Amino acid sequence: MGKGTRAGVGTSRHRSASIAGRQAVTQALEQAGIDKPDFVLVFATVGYNQQMLIDSIREATGRAPLCGCSGEGVVGPSLADESNFVVGVMVVQSDEVQMVCGHSQGVKAAAHAVGKSVAAEIAPHVRDDSCALLMFSDGLTCNYDRLMAGLNEGLPAAQRLPVLGGLAGENFRMLQTYQYCNDSVISDGVSWALLSGSLRLITVVNHGSVPIGSERTITRCAGNVIYEIDGKPTLDVFKEYVSEVDFADWGKVIVPLALGFPAPLHFGSEMQLILRFVPGKDDATRSVSIPTEVTEGQLVWMTRRDAEEVRNGLLHARDVIVSQLAGQPPKFVLQFDCGGRGKMLLHEDQKLALLSELQQGVGTTAPWLGFYTYGEFGPVNQVNSFHNYTVVLVVFY
Repeated sequence: MGKGTRAGVGTSRHRSASIAGRQAVTQALEQAGIDKPDFVLVFATVGYNQQMLIDSIREATGRAPLCGCSGEGVVGPSLADESNFVVGVMVVQSDEVQMVCGHSQGVKAAAHAVGKSVAAEIAPHVRDDSCALLMFSDGLTCNYDRLMAGLNEGLPAAQRLPVLGGLAGENFRMLQTYQYCNDSVISDGVSWALLSGSLRLITVVNHGSVPIGSERTITRCAGNVIYEIDGKPTLDVFKEYVSEVDFADWGKVIVPLALGFPAPLHFGSEMQLILRFVPGKDDATRSVSIPTEVTEGQLVWMTRRDAEEVRNGLLHARDVIVSQLAGQPPKFVLQFDCGGRGKMLLHEDQKLALLSELQQGVGTTAPWLGFYTYGEFGPVNQVNSFHNYTVVLVVFY
């Protein structure tokens, strides 16, 4: 008789990296009712010495395979913490799902090559029952389109899997993000985890932004860099929507605003626009960069987050999950939520109340872990897609 799946989540806000790691693991193991996990997922904010944090978690979990990344915040049971000192750990012991993980560096200079190297590492481990590929990439240097092109080129069509996860984040200083794999803490890289086994999963993707103003056109660009919109330097276009005082702080510009592009055909009627975070700007060329490729002539809208739309979207996602579960209890839940949908948009009590509505609706006893990202990975109509200012919910059951 199989042992099934036991999972638990622990969190800590202790400012000591080594103590925080141990506290989170102890809590997670107690919730799961196990002594040693088969694999571990970790998300943390950047106030910690990242290597010390991961070292303490590795020691406390008996060096079980580990994957994860830094985030703008951590999401857990009744927790949506965006402080500089918070860590969340999920431990899983299961004969229903197994994890193989790895990592690669150099996405800024060679995202396509990194994608191919990841594919080469994954390919020998893909099985008929492989169900998901978790990926966590640098939130400041990754070009998703090139990364995925390399991944898809290196993996035969039959081996392509739903890619879930997101871009690692930090505290909106736009300095450095971190990716975790076993003992390694890297930047400018990708950490990944291939999940295989008999567990099924439900994935729901939803955003809560609305377009402001009329459509505009990209008139000069290269790769993922946008130089001009409507014949004007891109930074000058952004200035039309932001006060001079706020424009001096790029973090204040990009938290409420995003670029919206017409959704691809495979999105169907689920979304009219896909959103793009704008982490980089170049004052010399008056340009901005986004995590995906653009072409001249593309239509684009400026969009702004809307609190009521965020709430409606999350509750709709909850209802979809409950309907698909049809009374079956989740084994564990992962949440990849944009950093621009947290404290910059919602008051603390609003944020926690909404999370409570979501978690209680899906299942209050389900181990639940996630992070606030700089971009989200989640399939729409079975096509792997990149998102910004969006939530991706993944329920394993």
